[in-house]
Amino acid sequence: MATIDLRTEIKEFLSSRRARITPEQAGLPAYGGNRRVKGLRREEVALLAGVSVDYYVRMERGSLAGASEGVLDALVSALHLDEAERDHLFHLARQSSGPRRRRPAATVRPALQQVLAAITDAPAWICNGRYDVLATNRLARALYSPVLADPRRPANTTRFVYLDPDAARTFFVDYDRVARDVAAKLRMEAGRNPHDEDLIALVGELSTRSELFRQQWASQDVRLHRSGRKRLHHPVVGQLDLDVESMDLPSEPGLILNVYTAPTGTPTADGLALLASWAASQEELAAEAPGG
Repeated sequence: MATIDLRTEIKEFLSSRRARITPEQAGLPAYGGNRRVKGLRREEVALLAGVSVDYYVRMERGSLAGASEGVLDALVSALHLDEAERDHLFHLARQSSGPRRRRPAATVRPALQQVLAAITDAPAWICNGRYDVLATNRLARALYSPVLADPRRPANTTRFVYLDPDAARTFFVDYDRVARDVAAKLRMEAGRNPHDEDLIALVGELSTRSELFRQQWASQDVRLHRSGRKRLHHPVVGQLDLDVESMDLPSEPGLILNVYTAPTGTPTADGLALLASWAASQEELAAEAPGG
């Protein structure tokens, strides 16, 4: 994949969102029994959004340049877009009005490294929108040891999910959901930053080597980085049911801080304590080894 074509992104996103909504869901009468299209017709979306049919057709053909916020919000309502889909639509429109070449930081500042090191009781790590693992604390290195086993640097969670599926299915208890989510977050990043050459290369690599990724990518689904729950099966301490907080770093646009915790007194909290002890022992062994 040499480039992410913005017009194609817009066309496929809008048409896929239109196809999933029935006239009944949109509050429209469904005239006739034989509808030739799945979901809403273009003229029905135009009616719901309060724009001319010609204008909506131009938009769905990939031209969002100049669309006002009011028109975009009307599309959001007509197509029943959720928060992530709304953000994605606005990202595509901004890029259409004039490319914004934002290159996320490739490294993590020393002060942020210190913040990670100061978090001693919870795995904490920093990634970008491509899911490159850019910085970790000791506990995160231990927790994500299966992901970090890839000798390429930076390690990439998405590459692990799709290109090492046997290991990933063992590590991520809810593998199918994780696979859907990471593809949807990559799609979100593609709308936000379609000129990121590293992102383009990653999507191309995954599309070439993973049928599952091709299917997920074609769905046009998008998802925000959000807090939630993650169930992991670590090779040393077993299953961990973790609370995840994902936070954008305002000082470093494009970077995300992820912190994994568990309530005190739970088996997962005990597992994290055991993992911390194991990580410390591994570092001591590495330091005592010849050349360490």
